[in-house]
Amino acid sequence: MKIIASIIVVLLLLGGGALWFLANGSLNEYIKNQIETVGTQVTEQTVKVRAVDIKLASGAGSILGVNLANPKSYSQPNAFALDEVTLDINLESLTSTPIIIDAIVIKSPQAFVQFTQTGGSNIQDLLDAIERNTPKAGADAEDTAGGAEPKIKVSKIILAGTALTIDLSAFGNKEHSATLPDITLSNVGGDAGLPASQLGSEIVKQALSKIWQQAKETQKKKLTDDAKEKLKEKAKKKLTDLFG
Repeated sequence: MKIIASIIVVLLLLGGGALWFLANGSLNEYIKNQIETVGTQVTEQTVKVRAVDIKLASGAGSILGVNLANPKSYSQPNAFALDEVTLDINLESLTSTPIIIDAIVIKSPQAFVQFTQTGGSNIQDLLDAIERNTPKAGADAEDTAGGAEPKIKVSKIILAGTALTIDLSAFGNKEHSATLPDITLSNVGGDAGLPASQLGSEIVKQALSKIWQQAKETQKKKLTDDAKEKLKEKAKKKLTDLFG
């Protein structure tokens, strides 16, 4: 397969699929359409992208305004939204295997987590869908010319300053907001890399798993703090009733 810089920027955020385009086509529009189409297939929810700006000559690019819709049973319109993803491509690796992305930075993402009374959540539902729809390891995917897909690895992914909103109304509580410390994922794809069609899903799965872990810790703390506050109020009322 003729390797060009575009093969490593198509679906690094959501889903998998073809990582190449016709030479006379529009690269930015192609990438936008692929993220929306395949991201929707993998997550089973609507994915929208505002714009893509890839600079092949400098090995850099941006994906702008990405929204991942919530499953219909949840009240928030989106589960995940972000303004900008920047890519730092290792151009020297384009002729080797695996191809290397030095860094992907997801700037100020917003995550909306809604829990159910049974302990489930919208994020867990999305992770289950990704697991169902991700190609299994084993046979490499084929490209349109019949060759094997390129292997790709990402040295570092940073979710910088995730704004987390947690809806605990299912527990008689309320919405809470928090800004998470930067989340860093390292060596995604492993030393050997992953086929292009599997890498995007792996990135999303790892990112959502980290957010889900943080959300559960925040949920536990908020519910514990709320319970302590209620006990304090109850004790205060008893003392007032006793001593006036």
